[in-house]
Amino acid sequence: MAGTPFRTEVLTPEGSCFDEEVVQISTRTTTGSIGILARHQPLLGILEPTELRLYRSESDIVSYAQGEGYVQVSPDGVLILVEEAHTPDSLDLADLRDKLSRAEEALSSAEPDSEEQRRAARSKRRWEAFIRIAEGDGGS
Repeated sequence: MAGTPFRTEVLTPEGSCFDEEVVQISTRTTTGSIGILARHQPLLGILEPTELRLYRSESDIVSYAQGEGYVQVSPDGVLILVEEAHTPDSLDLADLRDKLSRAEEALSSAEPDSEEQRRAARSKRRWEAFIRIAEGDGGS
């Protein structure tokens, strides 16, 4: 994977967790998986919870459990704005399973078509993705 490096920054509400050059990005938008290389067409997309992979090289990959957010591709580089980003080894499987259980309870007790139902469904998708990442199965 010989590629042209491009600047990539990952921002959360807590601040920047990654700001380096990479040769490829792999993530998931609401319309499906996406790979980004240098000189990608400008893009603004909505991100789904998944494993974000930032390739410094073919063998040097930085991974994060990415929450919901946005990706912006411009000639200057890529900006990823997410609610949260955690390294896979920092994830606590027991805590994630507890959060998933609470999200499932909230989802089952929410009124149909309510904001509470939508929020619980988003939480459920996030915790399911994070559990897959923590178990080493990736975010797909």
